[in-house]
Amino acid sequence: MKKSDFHFDLPEALIAQAPLAERSASRLLVVPPGDAPPADRHVRDLPDWLHAGDLLVFNDTRVIPARLFGQKDSGGRVEILIERLLPDNHARAQIGASKSPRPGGRIRLDAGGEAEVLGREGEFYRLCFDVQGSLESWLLKAGRLPLPPYIRRDPGQDDDERYQTVFARELGAVAAPTAGLHFDDALLARLRERGVEFGHVTLHVGAGTFQPVRVDDVHQHQMHSEWLNVGAHLVEQARAARARGGRVIAVGTTVVRALESAMRDGELQPFAGETRIFIFPGYRIRSVDAMVTNFHLPESTLLMLVSAFAGRERVLAAYRHAVERGYRFFSYGDAMLLFPQHA
Repeated sequence: MKKSDFHFDLPEALIAQAPLAERSASRLLVVPPGDAPPADRHVRDLPDWLHAGDLLVFNDTRVIPARLFGQKDSGGRVEILIERLLPDNHARAQIGASKSPRPGGRIRLDAGGEAEVLGREGEFYRLCFDVQGSLESWLLKAGRLPLPPYIRRDPGQDDDERYQTVFARELGAVAAPTAGLHFDDALLARLRERGVEFGHVTLHVGAGTFQPVRVDDVHQHQMHSEWLNVGAHLVEQARAARARGGRVIAVGTTVVRALESAMRDGELQPFAGETRIFIFPGYRIRSVDAMVTNFHLPESTLLMLVSAFAGRERVLAAYRHAVERGYRFFSYGDAMLLFPQHA
C-alpha cells in the first residue's frame, strides 16, 4: 500500500484559517452504512443520528501553550515547541534555529528565564527550564498557543478558548483533538436529553501528529509516541453500552487510537502508557461502531486511519464530495459522522 493511494486534490481556499462563531454550526457530512449516499448536515444535527444508550467517547486532553521564543548565547533567534512536559522542569521539544544548538547551550527566553539544552534524540531536544515556579504553571502565563502550521496567522485571544474543547481538563497536548472542538454546552445538553451517554479518555496529542509520511510504502512509516489513559470507568461504560445494544462512537481519531491501543485479546482493557499504534487499511478497528472526525490532510496517517475504518474508496469519495461542496478542512474546519460500510 502506497502513500499516493491516499492523495486527493484540495484547493488551498478550503483550509479553514479560523473557527466559526458557533462551534456546532460547522457542517457535518454523514457517511451512513451500506451504499447510501452521504448526507449534508450540520454538527448541531448530530442528535438526530444517535440513539438512546449510545456512548460518545471524547478525548479530554488540554493543549499546552507550548510555543516559546528566545535567543541563543550567540545571538541567534530560536523558536521552541514543547512536545512533552517531563519531571523537574524538563521538557522534550522541537527547536527552530538557523543553526542547531549544542548540548550545554543556553537559550534566553523572551518571556523570562532560560532553557539549557541537555541533549538531542532525533528531531527532539531535551531541555531544562530555569523559570519562576513549575514549568507547567509558568507556561500557562508565558507560552503561546501552538496553532497548526497550515493556519497561516498568529494566534489571537479567541484561539485561547476556541482551540480547546469545552471538556478539556488534562494538560499535556500540543495540538487539539479537533473533532471535539465542534461540541458546545447546548449540543451536549441536547445529546443528554436524547439519552446519549458520555465517556472520556486522555491522549496527549504530540507534535508528531503534523509529521508527513516520508516513505512511499506506508508499511515502513514509524509513528510518533503519545501518552494515553483509558480508565476502568470508561471500559465499563463501553461494555455496558454494547450490552444494552448501544453503540460506542469515537469523537476523533485520537479516541480511536487510544481505544485500539487498550485492546487486549479482542477486549477493551484499562491501560495507561505510550502508544505508537499505526492504523491503516488492513487493520480491523473493533473498539468503536462509528466516529466523528474532521477532514484530514492528503496522504496523512489520520486519513489512513479513517480509511481503515470505513474503506479507502468510500472515504475518498466522501472527500471528493466535501471538496465539491466547499466544506472547510482541517483543525478549524467541518466534520464527518462516519459509519463502516457494514454496520
